[in-house]
Amino acid sequence: MRDMTVRYEANPPKILPGVDTSDSIQRFVERIRIISKRCDAVHLTEDVLGLQRVLPITVGRIIREEIPDLSITASLRVRDKSEDEISGCVRDYIDAGFAGILILMGDPSQRRREDSGQIPSLTVKRLGKQGIDSEIDLYLSISNKPDFSKIGKKLDARPKGFMTQVIQNLSQVQDLSHNLKGFATIPILLYPSPKNTKSAKFLNLDLRSYSQEFEELLNKTYKITGDVLLTSPNDFTGLSEFLERFSAQSTKYFASG
Repeated sequence: MRDMTVRYEANPPKILPGVDTSDSIQRFVERIRIISKRCDAVHLTEDVLGLQRVLPITVGRIIREEIPDLSITASLRVRDKSEDEISGCVRDYIDAGFAGILILMGDPSQRRREDSGQIPSLTVKRLGKQGIDSEIDLYLSISNKPDFSKIGKKLDARPKGFMTQVIQNLSQVQDLSHNLKGFATIPILLYPSPKNTKSAKFLNLDLRSYSQEFEELLNKTYKITGDVLLTSPNDFTGLSEFLERFSAQSTKYFASG
């Protein structure tokens, strides 16, 4: 059985005035149905940039029902949740059959909710002590170039592994893999489409050179970690077509978008 994975990062629909949320969810799930033919799993984000979106558990339950073979992980932001709320969300993910949870701080809420004081590493540690990690994989986020001497609390939390910031080059992948032995490493790569120029600028990526080296970076990253998360926030079609070509010459991937 192959244990290598290509994931797709998916941002659930925004909740907007005058927009039919049910219709947005239906179109979102249809996109996941399309991408699921080209990758192994999907990662559902929660309220990216603090904007209110449909909850991962809401769309995830629909995906589990309609695409039962697709593995699902999801983000869980702790910035604006109490300990009880976090525990309830984790239980919902377990009951819905999700494979893993990325515990992260999250961007400040645009709805001006107060910070709860919850810390991702301490949350993972607490859940581990409760035995939750035997029911679902727990992940923490990590910089693409961390100071490894200062991540002791994250390592001490004993997550299943780490999902990175967007990777800029192969050297970052090699450093992360070397220094995180014993943990799963899931590097995030941005699909270098002109439609993702704004995201690339935000990440200080030179999209032209990144695009020229992307396929080699993807192949070598995949070989090193066995797990890759692809993100393409503004070009679903481009990434989907790329994955179709890529899967014709490689094993199936696990994507993000």
